[in-house]
Amino acid sequence: MLDFDWSSLVVAAPVILAGAVVTLKVTLSAIVGGLVGGTALALLGVCGVRPLEAFSRIYVTLFRSVPLGMVLLWFFLIVPQALRAVLGEAMAIDIRLASAIVGFCLLESAFFAEIIRAGILGLPKGQKQAALSLGMTPMQAMAHVVLPQAFRNMLPIILTQCIVIFQDTSLVYVISLEDFFRNSVSVGERDGTLIPMLLFAGFCYWLICSSLAGVVKTLQSRSAA
Repeated sequence: MLDFDWSSLVVAAPVILAGAVVTLKVTLSAIVGGLVGGTALALLGVCGVRPLEAFSRIYVTLFRSVPLGMVLLWFFLIVPQALRAVLGEAMAIDIRLASAIVGFCLLESAFFAEIIRAGILGLPKGQKQAALSLGMTPMQAMAHVVLPQAFRNMLPIILTQCIVIFQDTSLVYVISLEDFFRNSVSVGERDGTLIPMLLFAGFCYWLICSSLAGVVKTLQSRSAA
């Protein structure tokens, strides 16, 4: 390992960068899809309509109870069938990438739902009542008063969950998706430099996550001030 020529990373750079792009796609898709789905589930969970609240609760409980690797395998088996039914046999879609994105979005919706629901319930009830007294409808009060404050209060926790999502993208190896981590391992196995490549990949994850964690700490200190 000590004799490893790190300049060989230059040769492997195209493969590693291609994997990094896949990791970025999955991460951003999971964050955006999870926030949208999580917000919808959180609103259903506090809407006061029992069937909708029950649906939100069951969804969140189900997906938070299942390991991510199993969710990815489920959708790797389900998504291709659904796409073939819609697009036919001639599909110009990366099935593994589509499966990973669908699985991550549905799973992260459950986690974001609990974060956002806690943010909504943590606000003083007087905020919504004041908005209603000004003539807003319940939906307007939620959209213009409650949700913005809930997101602002929950921003550090939301960013922390984004860091977790980035770390969890490495689990797409279970469906053989060529992300940053898998490509780094493949290069190491091919060139007989597995340990150095694992150290390199680990350092990259550490650097990115540590930087984002610093942003979270800054936001937490500002909100506490």
